[in-house]
Parts: sequence; structure tokens; C-alpha cells
Amino acid sequence: MTTLASPPLSKVRRAHGLVFLSGELPFAADGSVPEGIAAQTQLCLRRIGSTLETVGLTLKDIVQVTTYLTEPSDFGAFNAVYRQHFAEPFPTRTTVVAQLVVPGPRVELTVVAAAPSNV
Repeated sequence: MTTLASPPLSKVRRAHGLVFLSGELPFAADGSVPEGIAAQTQLCLRRIGSTLETVGLTLKDIVQVTTYLTEPSDFGAFNAVYRQHFAEPFPTRTTVVAQLVVPGPRVELTVVAAAPSNV
């Protein structure tokens, strides 16, 4: 039986010069979730950055972001943190209000990065 601890997915995949990351949730190393959308967004983006580093990329290589928020009222605070991590030209982005499968987190992010041709 598959559990959320080991779902049938790849954390990162390369295809046709693109790098796809599975959704990132704001879980700390001890399994806790920080309070508030700002702290959760910071943690998600740090974790995404760490994953991208394993394949030689950074947040600057991200071209597309899909954002899932559980609370529409978090949109402004989410954007404030998001702007701290991305500069123009910003990645394309879709933002959806949704109920997450895992209880506790208020945000989930999934990204697509473009690998430089020499990577």
C-alpha cells in the first residue's frame, strides 16, 4: 500500500531541456509546518532551491510556477514573499485555491525550470 510518506512519484525529472519538480510542501526537517503563509512560502522556496541545486540549477532558472493556496486571504502575503525570491522576468504562474491532500500546510508549489544548454 502506498502512503503519503512514499508516494509513487519522482521528486525531479528532466525532459527536453526542462526540469520538472513535484509539488513542494512546507515541512521542516522534523516534520513540523511553520505558522503562517509567509513562513510556509519561505520554506517551500528554500526546499525547491535545494532540490534545484542537486541538478545544477537555482531559483533563477524557474520558468513556471503552479501555486496551490488553501486560503484566498493568503494571496497578498504569499505574493510579498514570492517577490523576494523572483525578479523580472518573473516565471509564468498559475494560482489555485484548493484543499491540499495533506492537512496543515497552507501552500504547495510546483515548478518547471529551464536547464542551460551546457548542463
